[in-house]
Amino acid sequence: MRYEESYTVELKQEVNADFKKEIIAFANSDGGEIFVGVDRNGGAAGVTDAEKVMEQIGNMIRDGIKPDLSAYTSISALNENGRTVIRVNVLRGTKRPYHLTDKGLKPNGVFIRHGVSSVPATDEMICEMLRESDGVTFDRSRCINQELTFIYADQYFAAAHIPFGADNKKTLKLLDADGYYTNTALLLSDQCEHSIKCAVYEGTGKTKFKMRKEFSGSVLKQMDEAYDFLSLNNNLNSTIDGLKRTDHPDYPPYALREALLNAIVHRDYDYSGSTLINIYDDRVEFISLGGLVKGLTMEDVMGGVSQSRNSVLANVFYRLELIESYGTGIQRIVESYSEYPGKPALRPAPASFVVVLPKIITMIGSNMSDTDKVYSMITQRGEVSRREVEAVLGCSKFPAIRALNELLAQNKIVRIGSGPAVRYRLSK
Repeated sequence: MRYEESYTVELKQEVNADFKKEIIAFANSDGGEIFVGVDRNGGAAGVTDAEKVMEQIGNMIRDGIKPDLSAYTSISALNENGRTVIRVNVLRGTKRPYHLTDKGLKPNGVFIRHGVSSVPATDEMICEMLRESDGVTFDRSRCINQELTFIYADQYFAAAHIPFGADNKKTLKLLDADGYYTNTALLLSDQCEHSIKCAVYEGTGKTKFKMRKEFSGSVLKQMDEAYDFLSLNNNLNSTIDGLKRTDHPDYPPYALREALLNAIVHRDYDYSGSTLINIYDDRVEFISLGGLVKGLTMEDVMGGVSQSRNSVLANVFYRLELIESYGTGIQRIVESYSEYPGKPALRPAPASFVVVLPKIITMIGSNMSDTDKVYSMITQRGEVSRREVEAVLGCSKFPAIRALNELLAQNKIVRIGSGPAVRYRLSK
C-alpha cells in the first residue's frame, strides 16, 4: 500500500519534534490520521520498536497537549508487508483550541490544518474556537492569556474579607472545570486589556478639552481610579433661595457611582475599545460598548427587568457588594434626580449604551442664558417639547419659543413634527 498526504492524512517516517503539532492541528480542524513509519515516497518503511513508539506518542498526547485529548485519539499498529506502521487517529475535539502545554493559547502553541500542512492559528481563529467551544458569552470563555496575576484583586478581596484562593476562583467561575482562566479572570487581573478613558471638556462640546486620563489594569482598579477622578470633578456648589443657602454637588454621587458600575459590568467586552467618560460644563456622559442585551427594551430596563450580558462578572461584583442582585441600577440613577427638574438620559444604540447625567447647578439656577439652558437640556435628554422647555425655564410660552428659535437660527437644533406634536432635537 502506498500512502499519500492530504488535508486529513499526515505521513511521518519517525516521531519528531513536530509530532504534537500535527495532532493538535487535526483536533482543532476536522480530524485526521497520522501514519508513522512511512517514507517520503509514501511507502511503508516501518518502525523498529512499535510498542516503544506507541508509548512515546501516548505520553506526548497526555503530557504535551491541553486540554486532554486522550478520549479523541487512538493509537494502533498496522502490518504492511511484514513492516509495522503506527496509525494515530485524531478526532475533532469538543474543547478547542487544543494547544501545546508549554506554549499556551498563543499562535505558537495552537495549530490548524491548512491543505497538507499544519500551521499556527491566528489570534482571531483562537478566539473563534473559544467562542464555539465555550458558548457565545465573553466572560465564560477561556482566556487566551493564561499567565495572569491578581495583585490588585487580591488586595481588594482581602479588604472586603472575601477569600480569593484557587477554590474560590473556581466557585466564582474565574477558573473553568479544566483549570483554565476565563475571560472574567482576565478582566479582574492586572493584565486586563480593556481600559476606561476620561476626558474633561471646556463648554458643552468637544472643541476644547481640559484634561484626559486613561485607567488600565484590573477592572476593580479602573473602577476605583475612575470614581476618584469623577469625585474630584464633582464640585460643591451653593444656591441661594431667599435667605437660605443650599450646598450640593454638581452630580448626585450615587448616580455617578451607579453609572460607572453599569458601564463596567454590562458593557460588551468582545469589543476592544475603551469605556468612555466625558465631562462637560453641563453634563457627564458614560459611553459603554454594546447595546441592550438581545430581547430587552428600554421599557423592560426601566421596569426593573435584568438580563446581564456578563453574568459571571456581575456575580463577582455582587459578592463584593458593589451592585445589587437585581437590575435596579438604572432605576436608582433616575431616582437620584427625583428632586430636580432635569432627568438623566438613557440612549441605547445597536453597539453602544450612553447614560447622560445633567449637572444639577445647570438645572436649578446659574448664570447661563435661557438659550444655553435649553441647549443643555436638549443635549441631556435627546429631544424636548416646548412645554418641557417652559417647565425647566419656569416661563410662559413666548420666552420658550424665543430660546428655541435662537437655537434653530444657529443650526444647533432641528424641529421635528408639526402642531402640538412638535419636538426639538440636536442637529446632526
